[in-house]
Amino acid sequence: MQLLSSSIGRKIVMAITGLLMILFVVVHLIGNTTIFGWISGGINAYAHHLHAFPPLVWAFRLVMLATVSIHIWYGIQLTIENRGGRPQQYAVKATRKATFASENMIWTGALLFCFIVYHLLHFTVKAVPGMALVPDAEGAINVFTMVVSSFQNFFVAFIYVAAMVTLFLHLSHGIQSFFQTMGWSNNRTLPIYVKAGTLVALILFLGYVAVPLSIFAGILKG
Repeated sequence: MQLLSSSIGRKIVMAITGLLMILFVVVHLIGNTTIFGWISGGINAYAHHLHAFPPLVWAFRLVMLATVSIHIWYGIQLTIENRGGRPQQYAVKATRKATFASENMIWTGALLFCFIVYHLLHFTVKAVPGMALVPDAEGAINVFTMVVSSFQNFFVAFIYVAAMVTLFLHLSHGIQSFFQTMGWSNNRTLPIYVKAGTLVALILFLGYVAVPLSIFAGILKG
């Protein structure tokens, strides 16, 4: 609790929860790319194995829900403090011009939260109209057909691409901020972390948009 009583402590918690979410984003991307068929059975086999143990899936979802909630809660707190005239500093000071991404972390975070809700309604709850829900012989939904039919819709594909642009902006600053917050950065290493964070964010962006763009362009067909 003493850790959470200081702004630096709350930033450390935000950094750790942010790292956990980045790891999830990486793993989730690997799973998404199975739609290109680099594993036997493609994304249908991936989805089948992923949901083979429902209690484990729900436990993981609860952990991620807690992680996201904590990250958002302290993000809002720190933003209010900063704008209330009590600017907070990183564990390692670094003089650097503010960027669009750094100045709008709260807004890109808010947009990503809205997208997460939409994404869950889309592919988890399956409440977004316009996608084909075709069951297989065992009664399970054909995930490949569901995804392809969804991204053939321009507006759905646009929402996902726009969300990935937002993710790129958020991560391009958030990754290097992790090292600053943890005190692992200095004036010599900071530019390296900035470039590395931007590169990682770009790779994730390209990986995620490859799916909806490939489908909308007709490269992947159901």
